[in-house]
Amino acid sequence: MAADTLSRVFAALADPTRRDMVARLAVGDATVNQLAEPYPISLQAVYKHLKVLEDAGVVSRPAGPQPRPVRLEVEVFDLMETWIERYRRQAEERYRRLDAVLAQMNQDTTDQTEEGRVA
Repeated sequence: MAADTLSRVFAALADPTRRDMVARLAVGDATVNQLAEPYPISLQAVYKHLKVLEDAGVVSRPAGPQPRPVRLEVEVFDLMETWIERYRRQAEERYRRLDAVLAQMNQDTTDQTEEGRVA
């Protein structure tokens, strides 16, 4: 998937209502009316949220008669996980190098202190 897809996914999930919809769809498919039940917003607003999620590839609704179930597309989470994991690994490697430098500095200070006691 392209970087534009990743940007659309993160943008879609920036909204708390859409993240809540995703969390609910992780449990199982739901119709639009079922998804709309807990929100104090219009059904039209729920459709707008779903459109954003669909455009980002986070959810899908198969063609066919109403009511159509809304499904979570788990492949999107693989894309996000790959992106996040790449930067997590880079950050961890940087911290490991910093830990090594700090340990060496600490050892050098200890060695100098011990040399001062001997001299």
